[in-house]
Amino acid sequence: MATATLPPPPSPPRNKNLLHCITPIFFFSFLLFTIFIFSKRALEPSFSLYTDLFSQPPPLSSPSSSPANSHMSLASAPPTPKPISQNKSSAPKNINGELSVENGKDPDDKNQSFGGMDGNGSDSSLASAPTHTPISQNNNSSAPKSINGELSVENGEDPADKNQSFGELDGDGSDSSLEGEKALECDLYMGTWVKDEGYPIYKQGSCPYVDEGYDCQNNGRGDSNYLNWRWKPESCDLPRGLRAVRVLRVYPAFEYTFDAPSPLLFNAADFLMRLRGKRLMLVGDSMNRNQFESILCLLREGLPNKSRMYEVHGHKISKGRGYFVFKFEDYNCTVEFVRSHFLVKEGVRINGQGNTNPTLSIDQIDKTAKRWKCADILVFNTGHWWTHGKTARGKNYYKEGDYIYPKFDSVEAYRRALKTWANWIDKNVNPKKQLVFYRGYSSAHFRGGDWDSGGSCNGETEPVLSGAILNNYPLKMKIVEEVVKEMKVPVRLLNVTRLTNFRKDGHPSVYGKKVIAGQKVSTRRQDCSHWCLPGVPDAWNELIYATLVFQQIGSKTKIQ
Repeated sequence: MATATLPPPPSPPRNKNLLHCITPIFFFSFLLFTIFIFSKRALEPSFSLYTDLFSQPPPLSSPSSSPANSHMSLASAPPTPKPISQNKSSAPKNINGELSVENGKDPDDKNQSFGGMDGNGSDSSLASAPTHTPISQNNNSSAPKSINGELSVENGEDPADKNQSFGELDGDGSDSSLEGEKALECDLYMGTWVKDEGYPIYKQGSCPYVDEGYDCQNNGRGDSNYLNWRWKPESCDLPRGLRAVRVLRVYPAFEYTFDAPSPLLFNAADFLMRLRGKRLMLVGDSMNRNQFESILCLLREGLPNKSRMYEVHGHKISKGRGYFVFKFEDYNCTVEFVRSHFLVKEGVRINGQGNTNPTLSIDQIDKTAKRWKCADILVFNTGHWWTHGKTARGKNYYKEGDYIYPKFDSVEAYRRALKTWANWIDKNVNPKKQLVFYRGYSSAHFRGGDWDSGGSCNGETEPVLSGAILNNYPLKMKIVEEVVKEMKVPVRLLNVTRLTNFRKDGHPSVYGKKVIAGQKVSTRRQDCSHWCLPGVPDAWNELIYATLVFQQIGSKTKIQ
């Protein structure tokens, strides 16, 4: 009997085997693609914080910050506090509350010679200092070398010819980028001081660039509550290194939303990134030197290696020297201070007895203006020196052309001097490539006199909560606003007057010099015009940083 053989089992279809192989490969590839896209997009915010920070020129300060409309108050604890008081009374019309100075002494630098001038009326600190031009905008280039103590000039470059744009103007010279900034609807100068235990941004005693006159804690001041206040605008928060919210769609079924919430503290590293390849210059009196030391300390917090920051001439900051340049090697940028008490030309005349007397040419720009041209960002101020005894009296002091006025009104002299400065800015600054700030008058808090007549602020440990001082707005500031509005070049007004009105607690008072334990502290002469560091000037520099961030963001990006 024959054995029947079974047929071989049918082989699986080749197409089905191929499908089993392709399917996992497809899903694995899709997974890799998804991870790649998600990672790539997650690392790229919708706008870059480190692109050209001057893509839009700065507008004037918001008119909403006028005294009649201000809602300024003081609060403590909550991040978005309600103002304690909302006094809308108009500002006083006089300047009688301002600081007076006599006999040619500086209310700011009491031991400083008049203007740091030599017998010829020139600034001895500038005698051998050549003018240098802005740092190259090429971030890949090496840092410029020091030549004879000065930063080197790079190819004779004109600041007006740099590639970096500071914003475009339309045909009639108006600023076409202001609409985006107005859309933010945030007046940085109308707000409140809030208690914040995360402040100060840098620890007292940690910054080597604070000179003795502002180092209050080291000089023996015992209270420290004045250090723990943060300026909070009413309708927004100051930026802390912000990133945009963005949505990533990988596949119609998947949507990822991710954002980077801003840290609570000031972002010094981001500020430095925005200054990369640039020259920031503060020009003015010792109040601007107060701010200059503050910004050095703030930016120093963003450096992992602190030795990469130094003064290019090897100078230590002191009130006797009128020019400093600090270099940040890793960012190829500098922060500089140029002393100019009035922004117009100081001089001397020979009287009939053969003696020299100071004069002020209110129609000529200050001799340091040759340095101003070289900066990318300029921060100007003048104010306290205009209350000198001789400046306020105006006898045989003010000069126009070759004529010295026997008597001239100091307020009108201030107005004409500011117009001289404004004309120089309009003729010499390119708003597409340079950015100009003017810092407003910083409030003094003398009681019972002035700095040289028994005025004091000793024992003040808390900000002002209420009172007429919160609405004080000097006539000088109204003149500043009028002059700035008439300028062709947009100027950003750092209107710090009102936010300093609160801070009677922030001055050195008797702690402008080291108090030796066991010795009685002299209260005869007190400094109630400058500010302790860390302290109030840190907020001014935070406002500069906020201005740079907000003008870049405009109204196009959602901010967290």
